[in-house]
Order: sequence, then C-alpha cells, then structure tokens
Amino acid sequence: MNVNLLDLKAQNNALEPQLHEAFLRVLRSGHFILGPEVERFERSLAEFTGAKHALGVSSGTDAILVALMALGIGPGDEVLCPSFTFFATAGCVARVGATPVFVDSCPVCFNLDLRDAARRVTARTKAVLPVHLFGQTADMDGVFDLARKHNLRVIEDAAQAMGATYRGKSAGTMGDFGTISFFPTKNLGALGDAGAVLTNDTALFERAKILRMHGMEPKYYHQIVGGNFRLDALQAAMLSVKLPHFDGYTAGRRRNAALYTEKLSAFSGVQVARSEDCCCLHARVVDKTASIILPVAYPHHGHIWNQYTLRVMGEGRRDVLRAHLTARGVGSEIYYPLPLHEQACFAPLGYKPEDLPWAHRLAGEVISLPVYPEIPAEQIQRVCDVIGEFPTL
Repeated sequence: MNVNLLDLKAQNNALEPQLHEAFLRVLRSGHFILGPEVERFERSLAEFTGAKHALGVSSGTDAILVALMALGIGPGDEVLCPSFTFFATAGCVARVGATPVFVDSCPVCFNLDLRDAARRVTARTKAVLPVHLFGQTADMDGVFDLARKHNLRVIEDAAQAMGATYRGKSAGTMGDFGTISFFPTKNLGALGDAGAVLTNDTALFERAKILRMHGMEPKYYHQIVGGNFRLDALQAAMLSVKLPHFDGYTAGRRRNAALYTEKLSAFSGVQVARSEDCCCLHARVVDKTASIILPVAYPHHGHIWNQYTLRVMGEGRRDVLRAHLTARGVGSEIYYPLPLHEQACFAPLGYKPEDLPWAHRLAGEVISLPVYPEIPAEQIQRVCDVIGEFPTL
C-alpha cells in the first residue's frame, strides 16, 4: 500500500458541486479581481478568526510584505525572526530593505526561542516576527513581554496556523498584524495562491488596504508606493466554499495526529516530547535515549497540525528513515533542510551554523508524515508499521 504525503483531490472533489457553482458565479459576474466575492470572504474570515479586520491578498508571502510596509519597516531597521522556518518570513524582511536578525528555535515546539531573541535586540530592532510553525502557536505571552520591553511591533506569521489558538485567542489576531497563507496544501487551501492579513487596528488596516493596490487612494493618485497584492475573486469564492468545513478539517488532522502518537509511542525508542522540556518554559531537557521524538500539543494551545513532525536522533539517521519510507511507498517531507541563517543569500550577514545550534540541528533531524484530514486510518497504520521496521527501533 502506497501512502501519499498529501491528497488535495480527496478534499476538493468532495466539494466539486459547490466549487463548480462558485466558479460559474464568478465567471458570469465578470468581476475577477477584488470586488464582492473578496469582500464577502474577508467578512467571513474576520468573523471566523475574531479579528476586527481581514484583508485578502495575493499570497501568504505578500501578506507579510504588506504588514511590514504598513508598519514602515525599512532600511536600517532590524526584525527578529526564526531561522528554522520557510524562506518567506525573512525574505520579506529583506525585500523591504530591513535586516532579518535570526533567532534560534525551541527543540520541542519548534518555535522562536525568546531567550535567544532577547539577546539579539539592538537599538535598530523595530519588530519581532514569530512564526506559528507546523500549526502550533509561539509563546505569545513571552513575545509581548519582549515587545513591550523594547517597544517592538509584532507581526504573527500564521501561514501554517489559521485556526490555532493560544490561551483561547486565535493565531494571527494578537499582534499588530497576523498573516495567513491559503496555499493549496494549507489547512484551508485555495485552488492557487492566496493569503490574508488580519489586524484589530483600523488605521493599520486602512493603510494595508491602500498598499494592496499600488498605494492608490483615490483612484490613480498615490501618496505612498505599494504593490499589486490583490486577491482574485475566484480564489475568494473557492475559499468561501471551504471555510464552513474548516472545523471538520481541523478535527480530522487532530484525530490523525493523536493516532500517530498513540501507535508510534508504543515502539521502543520512540518518545513523546514533554511540554516541561520546552525552552520557551526555560528548560533544555532532551532525552538522549530516544531514537525518535514525537511532537506534542501544549494544553494551553489549540494545535491544528499543519504538519506532524518527528525528530530522528543521530546524525544522518533522519535521511536513512526517509529513504526507508520512500522505498516502501510512504510519502514524507523535510520542513526545512537548511535553516535560513545558513542560506547562501544571507551569507553577507555573517552567521555561522553554530550561531543558532538548535536551528542547525533541527534541520538535520525533522521529518513530517502524512496528516491531511482525509487520510484513511489504514494508511496511518501502514506508515506506523513501516516506521516500526526502521532498524534503530
């Protein structure tokens, strides 16, 4: 039995009549950029997340870019962001002319190490950009403590965490801005590129809205330079069809993650990460007897399991496990094989791999398993059986 990392057809085909109807509605309207479909989705998204304002944009990457621009982040400024994350986080900081200051990560929750972040603040630091990686939020109490102490803006990169919560608050609604991606593989996936910006600040919302349209207000008059960050009406219509099903998608991912944890933890040498080990809670405990460490959902977090990510102990063992899975027809992915502080484009910043030891180490240990909502239980069992055959277990 082969197991794919992801099957987008399973989710989208189940909604084919509604998606087809939405497509025809947009086609017949003749309104393909912004407009009523986008406005309708923005209202629904704001209501769903609890944000005062939601602004549809062209991608999750452009959402970060708009947020940085709206906050006036630019040349001479520094922005704290994790090194162990997708490129867009730091790439957008660089694109506005600011300098990404890379921060190490927690080996348990994979999010920003706030103690390391505090050490890297300078007089030029203007913002902190925590990423809610793999569907679990960063320690936002700690983020805001740091931000208040140093008068920093907060942009939440919630690209992988729409619907996740931190102490009852939705990811993306706590900072000055929150940014969301609707890339097709996300928990709420469009049928192409799409994203959104969330904020509770009306003035920031209005500025972001102007920036979305080349900085134009009123038509053909430009007080500021923006970009073309507009959301297609078609993508908004498709997302409006899928949004009412989001809670069901989340329930499926949580069910599948729990099933993995139950079955894999039964193997000798496999252990579940413990929340008391998290560096966000000021501890650095790593069980050196484990061959594989499973991810954990903190009690005060609503984890949405965008990814189910293992750590494989021992240099090179992760790659051996992936080859083992691939040879037996089981899909997997490595998010991410090279941390940002080691990327060639950021070499002029002068980081060495050992400057962020956990980011460097995690990049060599992590592997993510299929966890999409529609994966059958027998396929999860197959994945677990194949891992159970791994030589070090």
